Amino acid sequence: MFGRSKDDDAANSPQVEQTPAVIEVPVGKGRPTPTRKQAEAANRRPLVPADRKAASKEARAVQRAEREKQYQAMQSGDERYLPAKDKGPVRRYIRMYVDARWNLGELFLPIAVVVLLANIGLSAISPSAAFFALIALYVFIIVMIVDTVIMWRKLKKKVLAKFGPDSLVRGTMMYAVTRVFQFRRARLPKPQNKHGEWPA
Repeated sequence: MFGRSKDDDAANSPQVEQTPAVIEVPVGKGRPTPTRKQAEAANRRPLVPADRKAASKEARAVQRAEREKQYQAMQSGDERYLPAKDKGPVRRYIRMYVDARWNLGELFLPIAVVVLLANIGLSAISPSAAFFALIALYVFIIVMIVDTVIMWRKLKKKVLAKFGPDSLVRGTMMYAVTRVFQFRRARLPKPQNKHGEWPA
């Protein structure tokens, strides 16, 4: 008689909110982080290879290929394979400037050899002539040093104007001076310009 109807039950029942389904996205890299022991074991390589002969032969082949590339670069001036001391636009500019200039320094070795041989021959015949030949060699050395100082002062101004104050790192002056005193044909890297062909 006083029974509840289905409509009353529906009205009095608590409303349950329907929430949208949430898709769980896995967080992380999907695998456990290896322990330090496992990482060290994976990176561990034997100090001595199994086949020493094959390993040494392969190492020699790699070194030989590198030396060949470096030798070809010394002849052609290829910047990619030059030694570190010769790389860079500043070093290239210095080489080209020194090679374009007539330097007394490049005549030092042949003149010194001639004077010393003449001094040995003249010492028995005419000691005074041998003495004057030796004095002439010392005079040439002094003039050569003055010429090298003048060269470096001019080159330093040009390098600073072209590349800025940070371009003159330690050893730059000795790089230029050492090249001045080398016989032109013996210079490495080989000169890529003739006398009088100044760098831009």
